[in-house]
Amino acid sequence: MIEAILEETGLTRQALAGKTAIVTGSGGGIGYQAAHALLWLGANLVIAEINPHIGEQAERSLAAKFGADQVAFIQTDVGDEGSVTRMAQQANQRFGKVDIVINNATIAPLGLVKDLPIEVWDASYRVNLRGPVLMARAFLPDMLERDAGVFVCVSSTGTAYMGAYETFKAAQVHLANTLDAELEGTGVSAFTIGPGLVPTETATQAIADLAPQMGMNVDEFFEMNAAAMLSVEAAGAGFAVAVVLADQFRGQEISSTQALRAIQPSSQEQPLPETFGSSGATQTDALEMCRAVLKTLKEQSTGWKERSLFERQWVIRDFKKNAGMPVEQWLEKLRQMLSLLEQGNLVGARALNLPLERLSGYYVHLAELAKGYEKDRQKLEQNLRHIHTWKAEVDALYQVLEKEQSDE
Repeated sequence: MIEAILEETGLTRQALAGKTAIVTGSGGGIGYQAAHALLWLGANLVIAEINPHIGEQAERSLAAKFGADQVAFIQTDVGDEGSVTRMAQQANQRFGKVDIVINNATIAPLGLVKDLPIEVWDASYRVNLRGPVLMARAFLPDMLERDAGVFVCVSSTGTAYMGAYETFKAAQVHLANTLDAELEGTGVSAFTIGPGLVPTETATQAIADLAPQMGMNVDEFFEMNAAAMLSVEAAGAGFAVAVVLADQFRGQEISSTQALRAIQPSSQEQPLPETFGSSGATQTDALEMCRAVLKTLKEQSTGWKERSLFERQWVIRDFKKNAGMPVEQWLEKLRQMLSLLEQGNLVGARALNLPLERLSGYYVHLAELAKGYEKDRQKLEQNLRHIHTWKAEVDALYQVLEKEQSDE
């Protein structure tokens, strides 16, 4: 199946020829599929796996498809500096250099922050953050010396009961962002990719613990999130495609779906609506635009309440982070602005100093999320059209307020 996905991308079997990739935790799941995809694209592959049984099994399986000369299993504990150093030495001896690192290895402990023993947090930190830092220390110096390479962190976004896992996965995003700044002007790229919701063995085991705390079973959880789910093959293929497009994605946090879509641009996309109020706006437009922005945000916040607990908490937190304050506070401020505008008090409306540029930026962020997680092209285009309309309403309100202020 993964070969069919890769063939649809239009990439050639030589897209990564001459490159050597290391995928940690690639004995199974997404890591194994990413390794498979990288080999299909012509790369040499190091399976950096702690479990010798599944590591050797993966090596045999992939070597049978691509040849023993192209694949090597090296037992690796990513949280142990000595183990990572030895793996780096063996990888360089076997293939001459390492061009690509994907930090896929993970453990996913779940539970309430107040209840989880600190030893569980330590174990998660060891794999989910210390490991990528050790990999960066081991491989970035040589990449920089050659002025070429790709370093990939792997993120995940969760909510309650997932703190001991998500805290360190979120830290990988910041690690990649830091590296991107430090690697600016070089030929080495760093970025973060999230696979999305994929029913791997690790995910299924974790959700078996998580779902009851959310008042459902595993089947109900997956059914509720079916629209956002991705096959393990597609997730792995997305990892490999993202490596090919590393220059395009450097410094970003993307998803497997976003990577796959980026390699297959649609010729059917229609232009998005232009921003309202870009010219010729009048004072009377402010009232209309404020009503539109308030109506949109009220409808969105009502819709969030109908989502699952898992989704709802994430969306609310994401809005607060990107829009600058909680949605309830935004609604209250917009109601105040509307009241002032209805009284003809434009000066008072402006004095509220609503950070409309932050709200506009949230909709830009929302559009990027949609590109990353909506698999259906027609639905994506429809969603983007709605989002850009919402952004245009905010921009129009901002422009009217700014115009009237400059005209006084």
